[in-house]
Amino acid sequence: MTIDGPAFWIFTTLLMVLTAATVVGQLLRRQNEIGVNPAVVEQLNLRVRSWWMLTAMLAVGFLISADATVALFGLLSFWALREFITLTPTRIADHRTLFWVFFVFTPLQFYLVATDQYEVYSILIPVYAFLFIPARIALAGDFKRYLERCTTIQTGLMICVYCLSYAPAMLSLKFGSDYNPFLLLLFFFIIVALSDAFHYVCEKLMGKHLIAPAISQNKTWEGFLGGLGCASLGGMALYWASPFRAPQAAMMAALISAMGYCGGLTMSAIKRDRGVKDYGTLLVGHSGVLDRIDSICFAAPVFYHVTKYLVTQNLT
Repeated sequence: MTIDGPAFWIFTTLLMVLTAATVVGQLLRRQNEIGVNPAVVEQLNLRVRSWWMLTAMLAVGFLISADATVALFGLLSFWALREFITLTPTRIADHRTLFWVFFVFTPLQFYLVATDQYEVYSILIPVYAFLFIPARIALAGDFKRYLERCTTIQTGLMICVYCLSYAPAMLSLKFGSDYNPFLLLLFFFIIVALSDAFHYVCEKLMGKHLIAPAISQNKTWEGFLGGLGCASLGGMALYWASPFRAPQAAMMAALISAMGYCGGLTMSAIKRDRGVKDYGTLLVGHSGVLDRIDSICFAAPVFYHVTKYLVTQNLT
Protein backbone atom coordinates (compact mmCIF):
# COMPACT_ATOMS: atom_id res chain seq x y z
CA MET A 1 0.00 0.00 0.00
CA THR A 2 1.00 3.61 -0.43
CA ILE A 3 0.26 6.52 1.86
CA ASP A 4 -1.95 8.72 -0.30
CA GLY A 5 -5.45 10.14 -0.34
CA PRO A 6 -7.18 10.09 3.10
CA ALA A 7 -4.34 8.00 4.55
CA PHE A 8 -1.86 10.74 3.67
CA TRP A 9 -3.95 13.39 5.37
CA ILE A 10 -4.63 11.37 8.47
CA PHE A 11 -0.94 10.48 8.84
CA THR A 12 -0.20 14.17 8.40
CA THR A 13 -2.77 15.00 11.08
CA LEU A 14 -1.24 12.43 13.41
CA LEU A 15 2.20 13.97 12.88
CA MET A 16 0.77 17.43 13.57
CA VAL A 17 -0.87 16.21 16.80
CA LEU A 18 2.36 14.62 17.96
CA THR A 19 4.35 17.69 16.99
CA ALA A 20 1.96 19.92 18.94
CA ALA A 21 2.14 17.57 21.95
CA THR A 22 5.94 17.60 21.74
CA VAL A 23 6.02 21.40 21.67
CA VAL A 24 3.60 21.64 24.62
CA GLY A 25 5.69 19.15 26.58
CA GLN A 26 8.89 21.08 25.95
CA LEU A 27 7.22 24.38 26.89
CA LEU A 28 5.92 22.91 30.16
CA ARG A 29 9.41 21.63 30.93
CA ARG A 30 10.74 25.19 30.66
CA GLN A 31 7.91 26.86 32.64
CA ASN A 32 8.90 26.05 36.21
CA GLU A 33 7.24 29.20 37.49
CA ILE A 34 3.71 27.90 36.83
CA GLY A 35 4.23 25.18 39.40
CA VAL A 36 3.98 22.13 37.18
CA ASN A 37 5.55 19.03 38.71
CA PRO A 38 8.69 18.27 36.59
CA ALA A 39 8.20 14.51 37.09
CA VAL A 40 4.73 14.65 35.56
CA VAL A 41 5.92 16.79 32.65
CA GLU A 42 8.63 14.23 32.03
CA GLN A 43 5.99 11.50 31.98
CA LEU A 44 4.06 13.50 29.37
CA ASN A 45 7.18 13.82 27.24
CA LEU A 46 7.96 10.11 27.57
CA ARG A 47 4.43 9.23 26.52
CA VAL A 48 4.63 11.53 23.49
CA ARG A 49 7.95 9.98 22.46
CA SER A 50 6.47 6.52 22.70
CA TRP A 51 3.62 7.64 20.44
CA TRP A 52 6.17 8.80 17.90
CA MET A 53 7.61 5.27 17.89
CA LEU A 54 4.17 3.64 17.70
CA THR A 55 3.26 5.92 14.78
CA ALA A 56 6.43 4.94 12.93
CA MET A 57 5.70 1.25 13.52
CA LEU A 58 2.10 1.73 12.36
CA ALA A 59 3.28 3.42 9.17
CA VAL A 60 5.60 0.50 8.45
CA GLY A 61 2.74 -1.95 8.98
CA PHE A 62 0.49 0.11 6.69
CA LEU A 63 3.07 0.16 3.92
CA ILE A 64 3.69 -3.61 4.08
CA SER A 65 0.34 -5.34 4.74
CA ALA A 66 -2.49 -5.90 7.19
CA ASP A 67 -0.86 -9.17 8.28
CA ALA A 68 2.32 -7.27 9.15
CA THR A 69 0.27 -4.94 11.32
CA VAL A 70 -1.32 -7.88 13.14
CA ALA A 71 2.12 -9.42 13.65
CA LEU A 72 3.40 -6.11 15.05
CA PHE A 73 0.61 -6.00 17.60
CA GLY A 74 1.27 -9.65 18.39
CA LEU A 75 4.85 -8.81 19.34
CA LEU A 76 3.72 -5.86 21.44
CA SER A 77 1.19 -8.09 23.15
CA PHE A 78 3.77 -10.80 23.89
CA TRP A 79 6.14 -8.31 25.49
CA ALA A 80 3.39 -6.54 27.46
CA LEU A 81 2.27 -9.92 28.85
CA ARG A 82 5.85 -10.72 29.80
CA GLU A 83 6.10 -7.44 31.74
CA PHE A 84 2.77 -8.12 33.47
CA ILE A 85 3.66 -11.67 34.51
CA THR A 86 7.14 -10.62 35.67
CA LEU A 87 5.61 -8.29 38.26
CA THR A 88 3.02 -10.72 39.57
CA PRO A 89 3.37 -13.71 41.92
CA THR A 90 3.74 -17.09 40.21
CA ARG A 91 5.35 -20.36 41.33
CA ILE A 92 7.46 -23.02 39.65
CA ALA A 93 4.32 -25.12 39.25
CA ASP A 94 2.88 -22.39 36.97
CA HIS A 95 5.62 -22.60 34.37
CA ARG A 96 3.86 -25.12 32.14
CA THR A 97 0.67 -23.07 32.32
CA LEU A 98 2.65 -19.99 31.32
CA PHE A 99 4.14 -21.92 28.40
CA TRP A 100 0.62 -22.48 27.08
CA VAL A 101 -0.29 -18.85 27.69
CA PHE A 102 2.76 -17.40 25.92
CA PHE A 103 3.33 -19.90 23.12
CA VAL A 104 -0.12 -21.27 22.36
CA PHE A 105 -2.93 -18.89 23.30
CA THR A 106 -1.13 -15.62 22.46
CA PRO A 107 0.01 -16.51 18.91
CA LEU A 108 -3.25 -18.40 18.27
CA GLN A 109 -5.29 -15.31 19.20
CA PHE A 110 -3.43 -13.14 16.69
CA TYR A 111 -3.49 -15.85 14.02
CA LEU A 112 -7.27 -15.99 14.34
CA VAL A 113 -7.41 -12.18 14.12
CA ALA A 114 -5.23 -12.21 10.99
CA THR A 115 -7.48 -14.84 9.37
CA ASP A 116 -10.63 -12.96 10.42
CA GLN A 117 -12.20 -15.76 12.47
CA TYR A 118 -14.20 -13.52 14.81
CA GLU A 119 -16.46 -16.31 16.08
CA VAL A 120 -13.39 -18.09 17.46
CA TYR A 121 -11.06 -15.32 18.63
CA SER A 122 -13.88 -13.49 20.42
CA ILE A 123 -14.25 -16.43 22.83
CA LEU A 124 -10.87 -18.17 22.71
CA ILE A 125 -9.43 -16.44 25.77
CA PRO A 126 -12.49 -15.45 27.87
CA VAL A 127 -13.93 -18.98 27.57
CA TYR A 128 -11.39 -21.66 26.66
CA ALA A 129 -8.20 -20.13 28.07
CA PHE A 130 -9.98 -19.08 31.26
CA LEU A 131 -11.14 -22.66 31.80
CA PHE A 132 -7.80 -24.16 30.82
CA ILE A 133 -5.63 -22.02 33.13
CA PRO A 134 -7.11 -23.05 36.52
CA ALA A 135 -7.34 -26.69 35.40
CA ARG A 136 -3.71 -26.76 34.27
CA ILE A 137 -2.52 -25.12 37.50
CA ALA A 138 -4.51 -27.67 39.51
CA LEU A 139 -2.89 -30.51 37.56
CA ALA A 140 0.51 -29.22 38.71
CA GLY A 141 -0.51 -30.12 42.27
CA ASP A 142 0.48 -26.86 43.98
CA PHE A 143 -2.49 -25.33 45.83
CA LYS A 144 -0.68 -22.45 47.61
CA ARG A 145 -2.18 -19.06 46.61
CA TYR A 146 -4.10 -20.97 43.96
CA LEU A 147 -6.85 -18.44 43.32
CA GLU A 148 -4.41 -15.51 43.26
CA ARG A 149 -2.17 -17.27 40.74
CA CYS A 150 -5.09 -18.22 38.48
CA THR A 151 -6.55 -14.71 38.55
CA THR A 152 -3.19 -13.09 37.90
CA ILE A 153 -2.50 -15.10 34.77
CA GLN A 154 -6.07 -14.72 33.51
CA THR A 155 -5.98 -10.94 34.03
CA GLY A 156 -2.67 -10.58 32.22
CA LEU A 157 -3.89 -12.66 29.29
CA MET A 158 -7.14 -10.71 29.09
CA ILE A 159 -5.59 -7.22 29.18
CA CYS A 160 -2.33 -7.76 27.30
CA VAL A 161 -3.50 -10.21 24.63
CA TYR A 162 -7.28 -10.35 24.27
CA CYS A 163 -7.99 -6.62 24.61
CA LEU A 164 -4.98 -5.49 22.56
CA SER A 165 -5.83 -7.90 19.74
CA TYR A 166 -8.95 -5.85 18.99
CA ALA A 167 -6.79 -2.99 17.67
CA PRO A 168 -5.56 -4.91 14.57
CA ALA A 169 -8.96 -6.65 14.41
CA MET A 170 -10.36 -3.32 13.21
CA LEU A 171 -8.69 -4.04 9.87
CA SER A 172 -11.16 -6.89 9.28
CA LEU A 173 -14.33 -4.84 9.81
CA LYS A 174 -16.54 -4.84 6.73
CA PHE A 175 -17.97 -1.57 5.49
CA GLY A 176 -20.59 -1.14 2.81
CA SER A 177 -18.61 1.48 0.90
CA ASP A 178 -15.04 1.68 -0.32
CA TYR A 179 -13.91 2.84 3.11
CA ASN A 180 -10.44 1.50 4.00
CA PRO A 181 -10.55 -0.01 7.54
CA PHE A 182 -6.92 1.01 8.03
CA LEU A 183 -8.21 4.57 8.29
CA LEU A 184 -10.38 3.47 11.21
CA LEU A 185 -7.28 2.16 13.01
CA LEU A 186 -5.46 5.42 12.33
CA PHE A 187 -8.49 7.41 13.55
CA PHE A 188 -8.45 5.32 16.73
CA PHE A 189 -4.72 5.94 17.29
CA ILE A 190 -5.02 9.68 16.73
CA ILE A 191 -7.83 9.97 19.26
CA VAL A 192 -5.96 7.89 21.85
CA ALA A 193 -2.79 9.98 21.36
CA LEU A 194 -4.76 13.24 21.46
CA SER A 195 -6.64 12.14 24.54
CA ASP A 196 -3.49 10.99 26.35
CA ALA A 197 -1.72 14.28 25.68
CA PHE A 198 -4.60 16.51 26.74
CA HIS A 199 -5.37 14.44 29.82
CA TYR A 200 -1.87 15.27 31.03
CA VAL A 201 -1.99 18.91 29.98
CA CYS A 202 -5.39 19.54 31.58
CA GLU A 203 -4.34 17.74 34.75
CA LYS A 204 -1.32 19.95 35.11
CA LEU A 205 -2.98 23.21 34.17
CA MET A 206 -6.35 22.79 35.90
CA GLY A 207 -6.25 19.60 37.99
CA LYS A 208 -7.44 20.04 41.59
CA HIS A 209 -9.83 17.21 42.42
CA LEU A 210 -8.19 13.79 42.53
CA ILE A 211 -10.20 10.80 41.30
CA ALA A 212 -8.48 8.12 43.38
CA PRO A 213 -5.79 9.67 45.62
CA ALA A 214 -4.56 6.33 46.94
CA ILE A 215 -3.84 5.12 43.41
CA SER A 216 -2.65 8.22 41.60
CA GLN A 217 -1.78 11.75 42.70
CA ASN A 218 -1.91 12.92 39.09
CA LYS A 219 -5.29 11.78 37.77
CA THR A 220 -7.92 14.42 38.37
CA TRP A 221 -11.51 15.01 37.29
CA GLU A 222 -10.41 18.19 35.51
CA GLY A 223 -7.86 16.20 33.49
CA PHE A 224 -10.38 13.50 32.69
CA LEU A 225 -13.05 15.95 31.51
CA GLY A 226 -10.55 18.17 29.70
CA GLY A 227 -9.09 15.23 27.78
CA LEU A 228 -12.59 13.97 27.04
CA GLY A 229 -13.66 17.33 25.63
CA CYS A 230 -10.52 17.80 23.52
CA ALA A 231 -10.77 14.25 22.18
CA SER A 232 -14.42 14.83 21.24
CA LEU A 233 -13.54 17.99 19.34
CA GLY A 234 -10.69 16.15 17.64
CA GLY A 235 -13.01 13.28 16.70
CA MET A 236 -15.54 15.67 15.20
CA ALA A 237 -12.82 17.44 13.22
CA LEU A 238 -11.56 14.09 11.88
CA TYR A 239 -14.93 12.53 11.06
CA TRP A 240 -13.95 12.50 7.39
CA ALA A 241 -11.32 9.87 8.20
CA SER A 242 -13.85 7.64 9.95
CA PRO A 243 -17.01 5.84 8.81
CA PHE A 244 -19.08 8.00 11.20
CA ARG A 245 -21.04 11.19 10.85
CA ALA A 246 -19.56 14.18 12.70
CA PRO A 247 -21.69 13.85 15.91
CA GLN A 248 -21.04 10.09 15.96
CA ALA A 249 -17.31 10.65 15.52
CA ALA A 250 -17.34 13.03 18.50
CA MET A 251 -19.17 10.48 20.67
CA MET A 252 -16.86 7.66 19.60
CA ALA A 253 -13.85 9.83 20.40
CA ALA A 254 -15.33 10.53 23.85
CA LEU A 255 -15.79 6.79 24.33
CA ILE A 256 -12.17 6.10 23.36
CA SER A 257 -10.95 8.84 25.70
CA ALA A 258 -13.01 7.58 28.66
CA MET A 259 -11.98 3.96 28.22
CA GLY A 260 -8.33 4.91 27.72
CA TYR A 261 -8.40 6.89 30.94
CA CYS A 262 -9.94 3.93 32.78
CA GLY A 263 -7.14 1.77 31.38
CA GLY A 264 -4.46 4.07 32.73
CA LEU A 265 -6.13 4.23 36.14
CA THR A 266 -6.56 0.45 36.30
CA MET A 267 -2.98 -0.26 35.38
CA SER A 268 -1.83 2.33 37.93
CA ALA A 269 -3.77 0.44 40.59
CA ILE A 270 -1.98 -2.77 39.66
CA LYS A 271 1.39 -1.02 39.85
CA ARG A 272 0.56 0.41 43.27
CA ASP A 273 -0.43 -3.05 44.42
CA ARG A 274 2.87 -4.49 43.25
CA GLY A 275 4.84 -1.55 44.61
CA VAL A 276 6.50 -0.56 41.33
CA LYS A 277 6.64 2.65 39.33
CA ASP A 278 6.76 1.14 35.84
CA TYR A 279 5.98 -2.22 34.25
CA GLY A 280 9.37 -2.60 32.61
CA THR A 281 12.48 -1.03 31.16
CA LEU A 282 12.51 -2.36 27.60
CA LEU A 283 12.90 1.13 26.22
CA VAL A 284 15.61 2.96 28.13
CA GLY A 285 14.06 6.05 29.70
CA HIS A 286 10.60 5.14 28.36
CA SER A 287 9.31 2.74 31.02
CA GLY A 288 7.75 -0.52 29.83
CA VAL A 289 5.65 -1.38 26.80
CA LEU A 290 2.59 -1.88 28.99
CA ASP A 291 3.02 1.61 30.46
CA ARG A 292 2.68 3.01 26.96
CA ILE A 293 -0.25 0.96 25.64
CA ASP A 294 -2.53 0.73 28.70
CA SER A 295 -5.06 3.14 27.21
CA ILE A 296 -5.11 1.20 23.92
CA CYS A 297 -5.77 -2.09 25.73
CA PHE A 298 -8.93 -0.78 27.35
CA ALA A 299 -10.24 1.37 24.49
CA ALA A 300 -9.70 -1.04 21.57
CA PRO A 301 -12.27 -3.80 22.36
CA VAL A 302 -15.02 -1.33 23.27
CA PHE A 303 -14.41 0.84 20.21
CA TYR A 304 -14.30 -2.26 17.99
CA HIS A 305 -17.61 -3.66 19.20
CA VAL A 306 -19.50 -0.35 19.16
CA THR A 307 -18.22 0.32 15.63
CA LYS A 308 -19.19 -3.19 14.53
CA TYR A 309 -22.68 -2.71 15.95
CA LEU A 310 -23.16 0.66 14.24
CA VAL A 311 -21.91 -0.67 10.90
CA THR A 312 -23.95 -3.89 10.95
CA GLN A 313 -27.07 -1.92 11.93
CA ASN A 314 -26.41 0.63 9.14
CA LEU A 315 -26.40 3.46 11.68
CA THR A 316 -23.28 5.23 10.38
